[in-house]
Amino acid sequence: MYEPIRTKSVHTMAVAPGIPHRSREEELDIRLAGQLTALLTVTDELHALTECGAARAALASAAERIAAAVARLSGQLPLRAEPTGGDPTRIPALRQRAHTLAGNALAVATSRDDAEAIALAEERLSAHRAGERDLATT
Repeated sequence: MYEPIRTKSVHTMAVAPGIPHRSREEELDIRLAGQLTALLTVTDELHALTECGAARAALASAAERIAAAVARLSGQLPLRAEPTGGDPTRIPALRQRAHTLAGNALAVATSRDDAEAIALAEERLSAHRAGERDLATT
């Protein structure tokens, strides 16, 4: 009928001495920094493709705040890719991607209970939502 398990669980073996173990908070920090770094990359791409002065300045400011948040979480400034620029028809897809990444960052920041990251993610989420609406009406 039932045969007892004869080997130790892999989960109990993972906490053996000598094996590095990160806390939940450290894991959330790493995950939030990753989500914000991805958002930073898309923000830099949008900045390179945007021609309007005010929108361009807002994206540059947002990119700097995102980079500062990543540096706070990871202890170092994020590496920033050189934007590819090019085709402005990619803007709607990039806005959608940025909206999704901001939502992901908001979910992780909420789990982490990081008020600063929550405010930043909410701001970017609403900015990209407004940008999508503006693009849809033109």
